[in-house]
Order: sequence, then C-alpha cells, then structure tokens
Amino acid sequence: MSNKTIPVTVRIMEKEYKISCPEGEHESLLASARNVNDNMKKVREGGKALSADRVAVMAAINIAHELVKAESSRSGDPGVMSRIDMLQQSIDAVLNSAP
Repeated sequence: MSNKTIPVTVRIMEKEYKISCPEGEHESLLASARNVNDNMKKVREGGKALSADRVAVMAAINIAHELVKAESSRSGDPGVMSRIDMLQQSIDAVLNSAP
C-alpha cells in the first residue's frame, strides 16, 4: 500500500468535513463517519437541548465505551466491564439531570 492520501468529504450532523485519508481506507473512513453521525444523533435525540460540543463528547464517550467493551470481552476482564457500566450510569445520570 502506498503512502498517498486522498481527500474524502464526510457529513456529520449536517456539516461537511474534508479529511485526508490514506488510499485504500476510504470505505472504513466513511463507515467510521456514519458511526459517529449515528451516535451523535442518538445523543441529541435522547437528551435535552445539548450544545454540539457536548453532543460530540457524549458520542465519543459512547463510542469509546463500545470499543472498550468489545476489547474486554475478547480479553475476558469482567472488572473493566463493571467499571465501564458504572461510568455509563454516571454519564446517563448527568445527562438526565441537565437543565
């Protein structure tokens, strides 16, 4: 694979972003952008009127949570899973109590 990059435009929450992408990774970049967009929409729909920054941070936490859960299930560490679940409950509580 070469070191060449190509510009790829993705659309997240009705905004377009141009990203430099290594050749051959175009499809995975688009799939990642769809995942981010879907998570941000889910946070926006599930919460009160949140700023775009807060929606992005909460979506990033949710995506990271999914990644850690997937990695933990492969490694079989139940302690990590319970800590992640506690963090997720704390995040949900903060979102539900926001004015």
